[in-house]
Amino acid sequence: MLSKRNPQLNKHGELIHLLSTEGLPRAVIHQILDTAGTFLSVNDREVKKVPLLRGKSVFNLFFENSTRTRTTFEIAAKRLSADVINLDIARSSTAKGETLLDTVANLSAMHADMFVVRHSESGAPYLIAQHCAPHVHVVNAGDGRHAHPTQGLLDMYTIRHYKKDFTQLTVAIVGDIVHSRVARSDIHALSTLGVPEIRAVGPKTLVPGDLREMGVRVCHDMAEGVRDADVIIMLRLQNERMSGAMLPSAGEYFKSFGLTPEKLALAKPDAIVMHPGPINRGVEIASSVADGQHSVILPQVTFGIAVRMAVMSILAGNEA
Repeated sequence: MLSKRNPQLNKHGELIHLLSTEGLPRAVIHQILDTAGTFLSVNDREVKKVPLLRGKSVFNLFFENSTRTRTTFEIAAKRLSADVINLDIARSSTAKGETLLDTVANLSAMHADMFVVRHSESGAPYLIAQHCAPHVHVVNAGDGRHAHPTQGLLDMYTIRHYKKDFTQLTVAIVGDIVHSRVARSDIHALSTLGVPEIRAVGPKTLVPGDLREMGVRVCHDMAEGVRDADVIIMLRLQNERMSGAMLPSAGEYFKSFGLTPEKLALAKPDAIVMHPGPINRGVEIASSVADGQHSVILPQVTFGIAVRMAVMSILAGNEA
């Protein structure tokens, strides 16, 4: 989907939109992660504000439901002192048939500086980025099955926080990979950061065959997939995106691919367990693992605020 010139970067190689982790230079990923680290301390202040986006207007356009992503984007923008406008899609003119580009054009006329977009159609944030004014920045908060770059970046921040050196890691991504935009964003970022072994683990119906071409090791056996892993990223079963009988039952899935203490014991003793949420306990992960000492699921959410602050502050400082 990326053109020869990455639409996320200006002619100087600076980030002007965040649309995908695919094609992001390693230096830009490190810039985002390093900047996020400087924002973590804001959470500990009595006044949790910095003035970097003062006077800027950030519009959250969520055409799909969201809890963590929408809320953390709103918190991040407000901590940067931006004016935040959450568009109620169900009550907007979109429900009357207004096109996506007409909606964006009208919001741009209201002096928008940044759009945070979640959409069910892959490529929607790219379309907006192509048609918005040069001073407006677009952040992809998830588009179809394609990409969820800020989730991928907060996952990278989490891994770096606990594991330091990407070039020494084995990372297992487990579950419904075929429907997961998070998995795609993670795989692109992990590859760019030099992870030597990335494993995609799941039933044949939920793991796309083209991953091998990206250098990913495909495993249809959970024990093989998590053995000696440093990082295990569990994924939600996205039943809303499935058509037909892709799985026998939730119980059978948990038996084969749910992360239990017994399966976790096959990984490295200091392995970390991640999940982008929402969690289906007893389907993809046992509660004892989700709440256990290896889990870093809640820190992921906290880090997500800092990463989204970093992305928005970097975008606001760069010109097309």
